[in-house]
Amino acid sequence: MRKGLRRLTFFVGLTIATGASADYSRHPQAANLLKVLSTQYGFSAAELAQVQQALVSAQTIPSLIEAEQKAPERTETWSTYSTKRVDALRIKRGAQFMLDNRELLARAEMEYGVPPGVIAGVLGLETNFGRITGGARVLDALATQGFDHPTRSAFFFSELTEYFVFCRDFGFAPESLKGSYAGAMGWAQFMPSNYRKLAVDFDGDGKRDLWSVADAIGSIARYFNDYRPQLAWRRGEPLIVPATLKGPLDGRIERNGKNVAYRVRDLQQAGVIPAVKLPADMAVGLLELQLDPAGSPNKEYWIALPNFYSVMTYNPRVFYAMTVSQLASAMTAEAARLDQQSP
Repeated sequence: MRKGLRRLTFFVGLTIATGASADYSRHPQAANLLKVLSTQYGFSAAELAQVQQALVSAQTIPSLIEAEQKAPERTETWSTYSTKRVDALRIKRGAQFMLDNRELLARAEMEYGVPPGVIAGVLGLETNFGRITGGARVLDALATQGFDHPTRSAFFFSELTEYFVFCRDFGFAPESLKGSYAGAMGWAQFMPSNYRKLAVDFDGDGKRDLWSVADAIGSIARYFNDYRPQLAWRRGEPLIVPATLKGPLDGRIERNGKNVAYRVRDLQQAGVIPAVKLPADMAVGLLELQLDPAGSPNKEYWIALPNFYSVMTYNPRVFYAMTVSQLASAMTAEAARLDQQSP
């Protein structure tokens, strides 16, 4: 994670070096933002004035757009990506995290069906178990991305709108919170819309606080059930199964999609053999991962079960969901080993 920390520090440094006052209150889309807040969310005149003042103070930070466009899930090979993240230190930290929070994780699994290792895998990959929750002001990140992003401005503009509603409803000053280059917040790195809709008060203190470990654990578990109901978590089912090929794979077979595309029998007929027996009619997908060096014939294959695609709703990249899957397995095994050694 040291490299990841240096990379984050670099981007934060860019933020300080290149951030400039933008006065987004004068942007052509600002009037639309205020109208939506007024008509759809009932913002008062005083609340709209606070939003306008926040837009005046927002900084434009081009480096945040660059960070979003060059996210490692998009730019690295599988070998490079996984080696940096499924590492001994993160596995050790994750195992200890699971032991330290076993009661919370067990309750989350009981209520939502999501195993402790998967929840820990998300937290380990998103924020290194709360160590790195982001150094950019959420206001600056969402204003920059929402007003200036060349291809995804509509998404981020919607999240900027949600952020102002979130701040009003949760009692935060828009200028006060920090998060990722994309505006994600807390241990669980929820975007504002998901924070509003899916965060839970898992420790019963009357607040939905994703900077607290308990609420982050419960909220991740709920997310996998309620974010996209058609891909809701399936209690007791695994995420992935290794596979081998009997021969050359038909080029028409879909790889690395975002949902199940076949039945197990279909892949078996195409020469894809799972390492363990699966029901012939189970809905699955096929993963093909390029190993280093890029462009070489070295590839590995996995059969992805529905829960894998549930994880992909958190981040729609195969590398991300594969890493969560592998971290979950490795951390669960290490936690069991440590637990056996404890007096």
